[in-house]
Parts: sequence; structure tokens; C-alpha cells
Amino acid sequence: MRTSLIAAAAGSLALALGLTACGAGTDGGSGGADDTLVVGATPTPAGEVLAYIKDNLAEKAGLDLKITEFTDYVTPNTALQEGSLDANLYQHTPYLKDFNASKKTDLVPVTEVYLPPMGVYAKKTDDVRALRPGATVAVPNDTTNEGRALQLLASRGVIGLKKGAGSTATPEDITSNPKKLEIKPLDPAQLPRSLDDLDAAVINNNYALDAGLSPKKDAILLESPKGNPYNNVLAARKGEQDDPRIAKLAELLTSPEVKKFIEDEYRGSVLPVAAR
Repeated sequence: MRTSLIAAAAGSLALALGLTACGAGTDGGSGGADDTLVVGATPTPAGEVLAYIKDNLAEKAGLDLKITEFTDYVTPNTALQEGSLDANLYQHTPYLKDFNASKKTDLVPVTEVYLPPMGVYAKKTDDVRALRPGATVAVPNDTTNEGRALQLLASRGVIGLKKGAGSTATPEDITSNPKKLEIKPLDPAQLPRSLDDLDAAVINNNYALDAGLSPKKDAILLESPKGNPYNNVLAARKGEQDDPRIAKLAELLTSPEVKKFIEDEYRGSVLPVAAR
């Protein structure tokens, strides 16, 4: 795994915002005079996948690609809606739908690209069922990823959830908690840094990778790709998803070359949609 992702992830959000401000040209996001496609991404794995395309595939495909990296989940969608980005890659469809509903945005998925499996990480145990009574388990505090984390814990019987509780499940939907675990919502980016102070944390894939964790090797419980709704998608503004530049990027993102790059680079820590 390339070590450059750590430095990229540590870049300040202020710098990312500064980059987006000069992003998509003077026409409010339609690519600018040079027809550059400006795409926002979190550093890992989205930024790395896009960088592979930029360095190896884009020129031959006639695509002028600019990548702007962010270290949070909100700003890439805000920047896309406001027009300083043409597209972004970092989120799954349930998160995108929830963001649209809560922020009154109008963004749409273009194509599924890969699954970054969410995992449970712990320093003192290698089995989620062996957590001590009263253990503190942190989960992401945004609506869809909190529900996703609770579903993952429930899949191993650590907790039980109310029937019908889906991707928007909250701690209030917990119906059984035999070990009386303390479920602690935290900002997703804070979870790896807080791991030493917790018994366990359910961490999104990109933040795990940014922190040097290997989902395949280090997670004590990892999502299965089978029937998983959380594939990450290329997203665009509604009405612009058929932009030829975006369509070209979508084609490259689902190409055999990118599939092989993801398999070779992440070795099971990120799963290309085409490989499922």
C-alpha cells in the first residue's frame, strides 16, 4: 500500500476548500474553458483510484481529470452542489440519499465503483463476541453510517435491533444488549485516533486505511460484500449525470484495468464491484 496516502489524509480541510474554490472553471461547474473534469474524493481509496486513472488511463481516453481531496464527508457534496466540483467519489447511495434529504441538495449516483467494507477494530481482543461487559464501542455519528455500524454489530449477535431497523438504525433501536455495551457515536474521522481510549470502534474503510489499518488483517469483524447496499458511487448533480466527461470517467472506473488495480493495491481491503 502506498505510504503517500497518510500525508494526503493529513492535509488540512482548509487547503481542500481552497482547491475547490478554483475548481471547475468560470462556468459554475461545467468543466471550464479547458473542459477539465473536476472530481472530489476522500484520499483513500477514492483519491488513489482516481489518481491511477489520471496517471494511466485518462489521457488515452481523452479525459482531462483534476482531483480535489477532502478529509470529511460533508464538504465534497456541498462543493458538488455549489458547482466547484463536477462529480465526486467517496460515498454510498444510502448516505447520498440521506444527505439530499437533510441538506436539500439534488445529487444522483452515476455508477457503483467499489465496496470499502466497514470493520470493527479493537486493540485488546480479536473477537467482537469477547468484548468485556460494559465495554465502550464507538460508531460513526452520521445517520447512515451509524445504522450501518449497528447492523454490523447485530450481524454477529453482539446486539439485537428492532425488526425493520435498516440503514438509519440508531442506538434507540437496540432491543438486546447482553453485555450492556456503551455505544458511543463519534465523528467518523475521529474513530481511528480514539481507538486507544475505546474497547472497540466501528470504522469506515477509508479512515481505517488512512490510519494504516488493514481491514482484511486488522478488523475483528468485517462486512461481507454479499448483498451489501453500500457500494461507493460516482455522483453528479441531477441533470448532469449524462455529461460525456462524467460518462467517460464512469466507464474508466468500471474498466478491467481499474478492477485489477483495486485488487492488486488493496488485496481484499477494498472490493471492486466488477469482482463481486
